[in-house]
Amino acid sequence: MDLKSLQSALEQLEEDKGVPKEKIIEAIEMALAAAYKKDFGKKGQIIKANFDIDTGETDFSQIKITVDESMLKPEEEEDLEIESPGGDSISKSEDGEEERKIRFNPEHHIMIVEARKIKKDIQPGEELVFPLETKKDYGRIAAQTAKQVIIQRIREAERLSIFKEFKDKEGEIITGIVQRIDNSNVFVDLGRVTAILPREEQIRGERYRIGERVKALLFLIEETPRGINLRLSRSHPKFIAKLFEMEVPEIANGIVEINNIAREAGSRSKIAVASNEDGIDPVGSCVGQKGTRINVIISELGGEKIDIIEWS
Repeated sequence: MDLKSLQSALEQLEEDKGVPKEKIIEAIEMALAAAYKKDFGKKGQIIKANFDIDTGETDFSQIKITVDESMLKPEEEEDLEIESPGGDSISKSEDGEEERKIRFNPEHHIMIVEARKIKKDIQPGEELVFPLETKKDYGRIAAQTAKQVIIQRIREAERLSIFKEFKDKEGEIITGIVQRIDNSNVFVDLGRVTAILPREEQIRGERYRIGERVKALLFLIEETPRGINLRLSRSHPKFIAKLFEMEVPEIANGIVEINNIAREAGSRSKIAVASNEDGIDPVGSCVGQKGTRINVIISELGGEKIDIIEWS
């Protein structure tokens, strides 16, 4: 194994995908364990792999859960029993409380009496580790299984990384590049992920060109089985509030507050502002000298008229 190339590949994945190196090594260990079990394991076994990135060596071990008699499902259950998907059962005790029972599997479990011969102070539910013989030759199916596990785990880690990154930006203005336009929906490239600017969230009359930069409010981020969905808006009233926050230091510092916004996107907006300090003109702060601040915002909104009034 070329460990230098592997290290380089892991660093590249971490940089490009935002997936920590530890997560990728964890995925490799899960893949090796899955491949080992496929070719050399037995049904019910819990196999773990420990991959040393510095030496390229892998140690395999079998995990057994310590159980006692009270945790096992009796051969004949007199209580009301409901089968659970995992092969365990949920039985109702005399006081009506539910107790989870398990079927004993010698490849999966070890009785407390036997476990304490190995580790004296072990308690029910704790794990015991048994070393396994290291194997290096895997069949084609096991190799495919390993590959699928690695791909799946890296995708999951990348999805989690993206979700955490953009969850912190929810409610903020972000900038991206128009990637494509489909049925009036605009898809915006944000680097690691593509967001959608739906037709109903666009400013009326605006036209978008592929390759142009666009600012929008990230107003919704959700995690779905198919991936991370990011929805943008340029018509939301909060988009104007955030634009003022970017252009007006007094709003960013909390000296001037926007108390209310009424907006007809693409036509006209009315903004009510108030000052928290004496001597500060809230309307003048938003307009700027000779209209410099307000003109930047109007230009971003494609000429939308903005009326600023003092909050009463």
